[in-house]
Amino acid sequence: MLNAIKNFHKQFSYNPKIENNKYYKKSKKYIILGMGGSHLAADLLKIFSPELKLIIHKNYNLPILSKKELKESLIIANSYSGNTEEVLSGVKIALKNKLNIFIISTGGKLIKLAKKNNIPYIQMPNTGIQPRSALGFNIRALAKAIKLNNLLKDTELLSKKLKPNIFKKRGENLSKKLKNYIPIIYSSTKNTAIAYNWKIKFNENTKIPSFYNVIPELNHNEMNGFDYINTNKKLSNNFYFIFLNDKNDYDNNIKRMKILSKLYKARGFKIINIELNGKNIIEKTFSNLILADWVSYFLALKYKVNPEQVPMVEEFKKLI
Repeated sequence: MLNAIKNFHKQFSYNPKIENNKYYKKSKKYIILGMGGSHLAADLLKIFSPELKLIIHKNYNLPILSKKELKESLIIANSYSGNTEEVLSGVKIALKNKLNIFIISTGGKLIKLAKKNNIPYIQMPNTGIQPRSALGFNIRALAKAIKLNNLLKDTELLSKKLKPNIFKKRGENLSKKLKNYIPIIYSSTKNTAIAYNWKIKFNENTKIPSFYNVIPELNHNEMNGFDYINTNKKLSNNFYFIFLNDKNDYDNNIKRMKILSKLYKARGFKIINIELNGKNIIEKTFSNLILADWVSYFLALKYKVNPEQVPMVEEFKKLI
Protein backbone atom coordinates (compact mmCIF):
# COMPACT_ATOMS: atom_id res chain seq x y z
CA MET A 1 0.00 0.00 0.00
CA LEU A 2 2.82 2.41 0.84
CA ASN A 3 4.40 2.02 -2.59
CA ALA A 4 1.00 2.31 -4.27
CA ILE A 5 0.50 5.72 -2.63
CA LYS A 6 4.03 6.97 -3.27
CA ASN A 7 3.94 5.92 -6.93
CA PHE A 8 0.32 6.81 -7.67
CA HIS A 9 1.27 9.68 -10.01
CA LYS A 10 3.13 7.25 -12.29
CA GLN A 11 -0.17 5.62 -13.26
CA PHE A 12 -1.02 8.68 -15.32
CA SER A 13 1.80 7.97 -17.75
CA TYR A 14 0.02 4.73 -18.71
CA ASN A 15 -0.99 4.70 -22.37
CA PRO A 16 -4.07 2.46 -22.75
CA LYS A 17 -4.43 0.54 -26.01
CA ILE A 18 -7.67 -0.79 -27.48
CA GLU A 19 -7.37 -4.39 -28.63
CA ASN A 20 -9.85 -5.76 -31.21
CA ASN A 21 -10.22 -2.13 -32.22
CA LYS A 22 -11.84 -2.98 -35.57
CA TYR A 23 -14.89 -4.19 -33.65
CA TYR A 24 -15.26 -0.94 -31.72
CA LYS A 25 -18.58 0.84 -32.30
CA LYS A 26 -19.06 4.48 -31.35
CA SER A 27 -21.86 5.54 -29.04
CA LYS A 28 -23.25 8.62 -27.34
CA LYS A 29 -24.63 6.72 -24.38
CA TYR A 30 -22.67 4.61 -21.90
CA ILE A 31 -23.41 1.99 -19.27
CA ILE A 32 -20.50 1.09 -17.00
CA LEU A 33 -20.75 -2.18 -15.11
CA GLY A 34 -18.49 -2.13 -12.05
CA MET A 35 -18.32 -3.10 -8.41
CA GLY A 36 -16.15 -1.98 -5.48
CA GLY A 37 -12.88 -0.38 -6.53
CA SER A 38 -13.80 -0.91 -10.17
CA HIS A 39 -16.55 1.70 -10.22
CA LEU A 40 -14.66 4.43 -8.35
CA ALA A 41 -13.03 5.80 -11.52
CA ALA A 42 -16.40 5.72 -13.27
CA ASP A 43 -17.85 7.79 -10.43
CA LEU A 44 -15.11 10.38 -10.97
CA LEU A 45 -16.08 10.65 -14.64
CA LYS A 46 -19.31 12.26 -13.48
CA ILE A 47 -17.21 15.06 -11.97
CA PHE A 48 -14.81 15.45 -14.89
CA SER A 49 -17.37 15.05 -17.70
CA PRO A 50 -20.82 15.78 -16.25
CA GLU A 51 -22.28 16.15 -19.74
CA LEU A 52 -21.83 12.42 -20.45
CA LYS A 53 -24.93 10.30 -20.83
CA LEU A 54 -23.60 7.76 -18.37
CA ILE A 55 -25.21 5.12 -16.17
CA ILE A 56 -23.06 3.36 -13.56
CA HIS A 57 -24.55 -0.04 -12.78
CA LYS A 58 -23.45 -1.58 -9.48
CA ASN A 59 -25.49 -4.74 -9.46
CA TYR A 60 -26.08 -8.04 -11.24
CA ASN A 61 -27.24 -8.19 -14.87
CA LEU A 62 -27.98 -4.94 -16.74
CA PRO A 63 -29.90 -1.82 -15.68
CA ILE A 64 -33.61 -1.90 -16.30
CA LEU A 65 -33.88 0.04 -19.55
CA SER A 66 -35.79 -0.33 -22.79
CA LYS A 67 -34.30 -2.54 -25.51
CA LYS A 68 -33.81 0.60 -27.59
CA GLU A 69 -31.76 2.31 -24.86
CA LEU A 70 -29.62 -0.79 -24.34
CA LYS A 71 -29.02 -1.08 -28.09
CA GLU A 72 -27.96 2.57 -28.28
CA SER A 73 -25.46 2.28 -25.42
CA LEU A 74 -21.87 1.14 -25.19
CA ILE A 75 -21.80 -1.30 -22.29
CA ILE A 76 -18.41 -1.08 -20.60
CA ALA A 77 -17.62 -4.04 -18.35
CA ASN A 78 -15.09 -2.62 -15.90
CA SER A 79 -13.53 -5.14 -13.52
CA TYR A 80 -9.96 -4.92 -12.27
CA SER A 81 -9.65 -8.67 -11.69
CA GLY A 82 -11.83 -9.63 -14.63
CA ASN A 83 -13.68 -12.11 -12.45
CA THR A 84 -16.32 -9.98 -10.73
CA GLU A 85 -19.47 -12.09 -10.84
CA GLU A 86 -21.91 -9.17 -10.98
CA VAL A 87 -20.11 -7.70 -14.00
CA LEU A 88 -19.82 -11.09 -15.71
CA SER A 89 -23.58 -11.61 -15.35
CA GLY A 90 -24.21 -8.35 -17.22
CA VAL A 91 -21.76 -9.25 -19.99
CA LYS A 92 -23.43 -12.62 -20.54
CA ILE A 93 -26.81 -10.94 -21.01
CA ALA A 94 -25.27 -8.32 -23.31
CA LEU A 95 -23.67 -11.07 -25.41
CA LYS A 96 -26.93 -12.99 -25.61
CA ASN A 97 -28.73 -9.88 -26.85
CA LYS A 98 -25.91 -8.88 -29.22
CA LEU A 99 -25.36 -5.52 -27.53
CA ASN A 100 -22.39 -3.20 -27.97
CA ILE A 101 -19.78 -4.29 -25.40
CA PHE A 102 -16.37 -3.02 -24.32
CA ILE A 103 -14.19 -4.64 -21.65
CA ILE A 104 -11.64 -3.11 -19.28
CA SER A 105 -9.67 -5.41 -16.99
CA THR A 106 -6.24 -6.70 -16.05
CA GLY A 107 -7.14 -10.23 -17.12
CA GLY A 108 -9.38 -13.00 -15.83
CA LYS A 109 -12.59 -14.28 -17.39
CA LEU A 110 -13.49 -10.95 -18.98
CA ILE A 111 -10.37 -10.77 -21.12
CA LYS A 112 -10.93 -14.39 -22.18
CA LEU A 113 -14.50 -13.50 -23.19
CA ALA A 114 -13.25 -10.48 -25.13
CA LYS A 115 -10.74 -12.56 -27.10
CA LYS A 116 -13.21 -15.37 -27.76
CA ASN A 117 -16.10 -13.11 -28.87
CA ASN A 118 -14.21 -10.36 -30.74
CA ILE A 119 -15.08 -7.74 -28.14
CA PRO A 120 -12.91 -4.59 -28.06
CA TYR A 121 -10.99 -4.37 -24.81
CA ILE A 122 -8.26 -2.65 -22.83
CA GLN A 123 -6.04 -4.82 -20.68
CA MET A 124 -4.71 -2.66 -17.86
CA PRO A 125 -1.32 -3.45 -16.30
CA ASN A 126 -1.48 -5.83 -13.34
CA THR A 127 1.01 -4.36 -10.89
CA GLY A 128 -0.30 -6.26 -7.88
CA ILE A 129 -2.04 -3.27 -6.29
CA GLN A 130 -5.60 -3.31 -4.99
CA PRO A 131 -8.39 -2.14 -7.37
CA ARG A 132 -9.08 0.92 -5.19
CA SER A 133 -5.45 1.97 -5.67
CA ALA A 134 -5.61 1.74 -9.48
CA LEU A 135 -7.69 4.86 -10.11
CA GLY A 136 -5.05 6.37 -12.41
CA PHE A 137 -4.90 3.31 -14.67
CA ASN A 138 -8.66 2.98 -14.67
CA ILE A 139 -9.59 6.60 -15.37
CA ARG A 140 -7.25 6.64 -18.37
CA ALA A 141 -8.63 3.33 -19.66
CA LEU A 142 -12.19 4.65 -19.37
CA ALA A 143 -11.21 7.91 -21.10
CA LYS A 144 -9.73 5.90 -23.97
CA ALA A 145 -12.79 3.67 -24.25
CA ILE A 146 -15.17 6.65 -24.36
CA LYS A 147 -12.82 8.69 -26.58
CA LEU A 148 -12.39 11.50 -24.06
CA ASN A 149 -9.19 12.82 -25.61
CA ASN A 150 -9.06 15.98 -23.50
CA LEU A 151 -9.30 13.92 -20.32
CA LEU A 152 -6.46 11.72 -21.57
CA LYS A 153 -4.30 14.80 -22.15
CA ASP A 154 -5.16 16.41 -18.83
CA THR A 155 -4.63 13.28 -16.75
CA GLU A 156 -1.31 12.55 -18.44
CA LEU A 157 0.01 15.83 -17.05
CA LEU A 158 -0.56 14.51 -13.53
CA SER A 159 2.32 12.05 -13.94
CA LYS A 160 4.64 15.03 -13.46
CA LYS A 161 2.45 17.51 -11.59
CA LEU A 162 1.15 15.25 -8.84
CA LYS A 163 3.56 14.83 -5.91
CA PRO A 164 2.16 12.27 -3.43
CA ASN A 165 4.84 12.83 -0.79
CA ILE A 166 3.78 16.46 -0.40
CA PHE A 167 0.62 15.25 1.35
CA LYS A 168 2.31 12.67 3.57
CA LYS A 169 2.91 14.80 6.67
CA ARG A 170 -0.53 16.35 6.61
CA GLY A 171 -2.08 12.92 6.24
CA GLU A 172 -0.18 11.67 9.26
CA ASN A 173 -1.26 14.68 11.34
CA LEU A 174 -4.91 14.24 10.40
CA SER A 175 -4.74 10.54 11.29
CA LYS A 176 -3.70 11.49 14.83
CA LYS A 177 -6.87 13.55 15.22
CA LEU A 178 -9.11 10.81 13.85
CA LYS A 179 -7.82 7.99 16.06
CA ASN A 180 -10.70 6.44 18.05
CA TYR A 181 -13.36 8.28 16.05
CA ILE A 182 -15.73 7.32 13.22
CA PRO A 183 -15.17 9.63 10.23
CA ILE A 184 -18.16 11.15 8.48
CA ILE A 185 -17.31 12.91 5.23
CA TYR A 186 -19.42 15.74 3.83
CA SER A 187 -19.18 17.32 0.39
CA SER A 188 -21.49 19.00 -2.09
CA THR A 189 -23.48 16.86 -4.50
CA LYS A 190 -21.11 17.44 -7.43
CA ASN A 191 -18.22 16.09 -5.34
CA THR A 192 -20.09 13.00 -4.16
CA ALA A 193 -17.52 10.67 -5.74
CA ILE A 194 -14.69 12.31 -3.77
CA ALA A 195 -16.52 11.95 -0.45
CA TYR A 196 -17.39 8.34 -1.30
CA ASN A 197 -13.73 7.59 -2.10
CA TRP A 198 -12.73 8.92 1.34
CA LYS A 199 -15.27 6.61 2.98
CA ILE A 200 -14.02 3.61 0.98
CA LYS A 201 -10.41 4.28 1.96
CA PHE A 202 -11.32 4.29 5.66
CA ASN A 203 -13.37 1.10 5.23
CA GLU A 204 -10.81 -0.86 3.21
CA ASN A 205 -7.46 0.60 4.25
CA THR A 206 -8.16 1.33 7.92
CA LYS A 207 -10.87 -1.33 8.52
CA ILE A 208 -13.14 1.09 10.40
CA PRO A 209 -16.74 2.26 9.94
CA SER A 210 -17.05 5.46 7.93
CA PHE A 211 -19.95 7.26 6.30
CA TYR A 212 -20.58 10.12 3.89
CA ASN A 213 -23.36 12.42 2.78
CA VAL A 214 -23.84 15.46 0.56
CA ILE A 215 -25.04 19.05 0.74
CA PRO A 216 -27.76 20.24 0.25
CA GLU A 217 -29.71 16.99 0.75
CA LEU A 218 -28.32 16.25 4.22
CA ASN A 219 -29.61 19.63 5.43
CA HIS A 220 -33.09 18.24 5.01
CA ASN A 221 -32.59 15.09 7.08
CA GLU A 222 -29.25 13.78 8.38
CA MET A 223 -28.16 16.83 10.35
CA ASN A 224 -31.27 16.48 12.50
CA GLY A 225 -29.82 13.22 13.78
CA PHE A 226 -27.04 15.19 15.46
CA ASP A 227 -29.30 17.68 17.23
CA TYR A 228 -28.94 15.61 20.37
CA ILE A 229 -30.38 15.93 23.86
CA ASN A 230 -29.03 14.44 27.09
CA THR A 231 -30.84 11.13 26.65
CA ASN A 232 -29.20 10.33 23.28
CA LYS A 233 -25.99 12.38 23.40
CA LYS A 234 -23.73 9.34 23.84
CA LEU A 235 -24.75 8.05 20.39
CA SER A 236 -22.87 10.94 18.76
CA ASN A 237 -19.74 10.98 20.91
CA ASN A 238 -17.50 9.04 18.53
CA PHE A 239 -18.03 10.91 15.27
CA TYR A 240 -15.49 13.20 13.59
CA PHE A 241 -16.73 15.25 10.64
CA ILE A 242 -14.60 15.94 7.57
CA PHE A 243 -15.90 18.82 5.45
CA LEU A 244 -14.61 18.85 1.86
CA ASN A 245 -14.95 22.49 0.85
CA ASP A 246 -14.93 23.59 -2.79
CA LYS A 247 -14.54 27.31 -3.57
CA ASN A 248 -15.86 26.64 -7.10
CA ASP A 249 -19.14 25.25 -5.85
CA TYR A 250 -22.53 26.94 -5.95
CA ASP A 251 -22.50 29.96 -3.64
CA ASN A 252 -25.46 28.56 -1.73
CA ASN A 253 -23.69 25.26 -1.12
CA ILE A 254 -20.58 27.05 0.14
CA LYS A 255 -22.84 28.98 2.50
CA ARG A 256 -24.55 25.78 3.64
CA MET A 257 -21.21 24.10 4.44
CA LYS A 258 -20.14 27.08 6.57
CA ILE A 259 -23.44 27.26 8.46
CA LEU A 260 -23.54 23.51 9.09
CA SER A 261 -19.97 23.57 10.35
CA LYS A 262 -20.92 26.37 12.73
CA LEU A 263 -23.99 24.48 14.00
CA TYR A 264 -22.00 21.30 14.60
CA LYS A 265 -19.22 23.14 16.42
CA ALA A 266 -21.80 24.80 18.64
CA ARG A 267 -22.98 21.32 19.61
CA GLY A 268 -19.47 20.25 20.51
CA PHE A 269 -18.67 18.08 17.47
CA LYS A 270 -15.14 17.70 16.17
CA ILE A 271 -14.64 19.01 12.62
CA ILE A 272 -11.86 19.05 10.05
CA ASN A 273 -12.23 21.47 7.15
CA ILE A 274 -10.34 20.43 4.00
CA GLU A 275 -10.16 22.67 0.95
CA LEU A 276 -10.20 21.07 -2.51
CA ASN A 277 -7.18 22.82 -4.02
CA GLY A 278 -5.70 22.52 -7.49
CA LYS A 279 -5.35 24.32 -10.81
CA ASN A 280 -8.28 22.39 -12.28
CA ILE A 281 -10.94 19.88 -11.25
CA ILE A 282 -8.77 16.89 -12.14
CA GLU A 283 -5.74 18.07 -10.18
CA LYS A 284 -7.70 19.01 -7.09
CA THR A 285 -9.66 15.73 -7.13
CA PHE A 286 -6.63 13.46 -7.24
CA SER A 287 -4.62 15.64 -4.85
CA ASN A 288 -7.44 15.32 -2.34
CA LEU A 289 -7.67 11.56 -2.83
CA ILE A 290 -3.94 11.15 -2.24
CA LEU A 291 -4.43 12.98 1.06
CA ALA A 292 -7.22 10.51 1.87
CA ASP A 293 -4.82 7.66 1.08
CA TRP A 294 -2.22 8.96 3.51
CA VAL A 295 -4.77 9.62 6.27
CA SER A 296 -6.29 6.14 6.01
CA TYR A 297 -2.85 4.51 5.69
CA PHE A 298 -1.41 6.12 8.82
CA LEU A 299 -4.63 5.48 10.72
CA ALA A 300 -4.37 1.80 9.77
CA LEU A 301 -0.87 1.72 11.25
CA LYS A 302 -2.19 3.27 14.45
CA TYR A 303 -4.81 0.53 14.72
CA LYS A 304 -2.17 -2.07 13.79
CA VAL A 305 -4.12 -3.41 10.82
CA ASN A 306 -2.87 -4.27 7.34
CA PRO A 307 -3.90 -1.39 5.03
CA GLU A 308 -3.46 -3.51 1.90
CA GLN A 309 -5.50 -6.67 2.26
CA VAL A 310 -9.28 -6.97 2.72
CA PRO A 311 -9.70 -10.35 4.49
CA MET A 312 -13.42 -9.98 5.17
CA VAL A 313 -14.10 -9.50 1.45
CA GLU A 314 -12.13 -12.65 0.68
CA GLU A 315 -13.94 -14.55 3.44
CA PHE A 316 -17.27 -13.41 2.05
CA LYS A 317 -16.36 -14.48 -1.49
CA LYS A 318 -15.53 -17.99 -0.28
CA LEU A 319 -18.85 -18.27 1.54
CA ILE A 320 -20.93 -16.99 -1.36
